[in-house]
Amino acid sequence: MSTINQSGTFTLGNRTVKRLGYGAMQLAGPGVFGPPRDRDAALAVLREAVAFGVNHIDTSDFYGPHVTNRLIREALAPYPDDLVIVTKIGARRGEDGSWLPAFSPEALTQAVHDNLRNLGLDVLEVVNLRIMFSVHGPAEGSIEAPLTVVAELQRRGLVRHIGLSNVTPAQVAEGRRICEIVCVQNQYNLAHRTDDALIDDLARDAIAYVPFFPLGGFNPLQSSTLSDVAARLGATPMRVALAWLLRRAPNILLIPGTSSVAHLQENLAAAELDLPEDALVALDGIAASADCA
Repeated sequence: MSTINQSGTFTLGNRTVKRLGYGAMQLAGPGVFGPPRDRDAALAVLREAVAFGVNHIDTSDFYGPHVTNRLIREALAPYPDDLVIVTKIGARRGEDGSWLPAFSPEALTQAVHDNLRNLGLDVLEVVNLRIMFSVHGPAEGSIEAPLTVVAELQRRGLVRHIGLSNVTPAQVAEGRRICEIVCVQNQYNLAHRTDDALIDDLARDAIAYVPFFPLGGFNPLQSSTLSDVAARLGATPMRVALAWLLRRAPNILLIPGTSSVAHLQENLAAAELDLPEDALVALDGIAASADCA
């Protein structure tokens, strides 16, 4: 059985988590909408993740909606003492499965209560405010109004720690002037490295950076360089891509998602993969080339 202890640990809020975690998004149905194709398989993945030592699970009540949180509760409650469940608010799902902003005080407050109810918790350990100014990625604009609402929910004891998702460096700076920010969750992987400078800035202040789509998301990474390195190391390209992220910065926490126990085991095995220097040089060069899609 693989061990994820070699991934190391990092402080998230006031909790220590292993740097290899699990993202529950893919447990919902196609397009992260509706129930899973195989409910028993979804429950098995969650239980296997914890059995392998995962103590950081990322979720949201807008996955499904309500699907992944209820699966987590069914599979894992009562929760292990060391398990940290991180959730997100700031979006909602349309009847057609579309992703819509939900920034009003009423919507944010309701989202916190929905997460609490469906996870079966009295307080949410970490809540990421997902910014939805653009459907294409981070876009500038003040986040003061919605973040102030989340900070008030924190003062009321419903939320312990606050993070930000899908944000620009300017929004991170603005957010840190309003309240303590314990993590930033943005898209980042071998090919998509817009946040290089932000990651290093956050590392200096011991703030976690949690890349979503670490393997490319809905468009999986494809690269001849990545494939060549993987073949030489006797590993899968996805395992190499995750191992590279673990080496990229000490504050990076990984939450690769899957609905398959076999893929879960493959992802967690990234903790044990040693990348030699020549492999790191080759992988570092992917983002600067046209080699990765």
